[in-house]
Amino acid sequence: MTYEFLQHYWWFLIALLGGLLVFLMFVQGANSMIFQLGKTDVERRLVVNSTGRKWEFTFTTLVTFGGAFFASFPLFYSTSFGSAYWVWVAILFTFIIQAVSYEFQNKAGNLLGVKTFQTCLIINGIVGPLLIGGAVATFFTGSNFIVEKANIVNEMQPVISHWANGSRGLDVLLNPWVVVFGIAVVFLARVLGTLYIHNNVNDDAIRSRVRPQLLINTVFFLVFFLAFLVKTLLGEGYAVNAEGVIVMEPMKYLNNLLDMWYLAVILLIGVLMVLYGIVRTIMQPTFIKGIWSTGIGVVLVVIVLFLIAGWNNTAYYPSTADLQSSLTLQNSSSSEFTLTAMFYASLIAPFVLAYIFYAWRSIDSKKLDKAELGDDKHAY
Repeated sequence: MTYEFLQHYWWFLIALLGGLLVFLMFVQGANSMIFQLGKTDVERRLVVNSTGRKWEFTFTTLVTFGGAFFASFPLFYSTSFGSAYWVWVAILFTFIIQAVSYEFQNKAGNLLGVKTFQTCLIINGIVGPLLIGGAVATFFTGSNFIVEKANIVNEMQPVISHWANGSRGLDVLLNPWVVVFGIAVVFLARVLGTLYIHNNVNDDAIRSRVRPQLLINTVFFLVFFLAFLVKTLLGEGYAVNAEGVIVMEPMKYLNNLLDMWYLAVILLIGVLMVLYGIVRTIMQPTFIKGIWSTGIGVVLVVIVLFLIAGWNNTAYYPSTADLQSSLTLQNSSSSEFTLTAMFYASLIAPFVLAYIFYAWRSIDSKKLDKAELGDDKHAY
């Protein structure tokens, strides 16, 4: 195992975690449609209890995603999570109010009312995917930071990277393409959430509302996602030349797909799987398994987006303030010893995934219905 292999290996694992995180945001997507899918108090409780059985998976994956970044590419962690902390604080805050809302909406002594906490779930369902999608979009659009490694010996201010202005990352939301991709992720989460509720909740009234909502959200997702994808593939990208200098290259990300043709194949397969699950659900009312083909397709597409942002001599976290401050796999990773040690630790991942699969099947062994909601003493 060479140092270069380890750097690419860990970027692939981060891409995989990113793909799983986007898939698991069906929780946020379904929560954002509580009042569209559920028209009565009982129906809304069915939606909330369906997602309430899975929200820990999403939050745990988000934390693991951040931890993997910190361990394998610490300079990115210190630059993004440290310098642009307001964005990440906002993301974490939406997940905090999500956890509180699940636990307290139907507890005795709730003075705020059930709908107040359900509204908080909607806020998490919209703001969470919007900000996470916006953060991922900066891998292609760039961020306003400066890296000065010489500062590590500065006793007065040993800070390597800092934001070039006082917004602490909030200025990325002024980039319209960051917002476009964030909105695309919001509608993608709503598509996944609709498909998951269709699969997991055994209620005819709720399922009758799935197909119209699925069609609307799919159209909006495709409009925003395809606009961002076309702009990204045809626009300039941040390349690393043979001397290690960051340069702008026309159609860099499209060139990455052409150079790594197997990623283009995976991207095509992922897109077809996404569309298959959506189209069959819309065309065949009795088909309830669209979440699985669409979910797997989403994971594949997100993995490809991450890989074309970081592999093939590409700066995965570009700087718009100072081009040479842009982060690459080579200049931002941990030491070879650290990456090697973590490589062997990562070999237990298949066993963890097997346990998650087992736990998931146990939780969903029976579809959620009104009768089970009344019998479950731990229902939200």
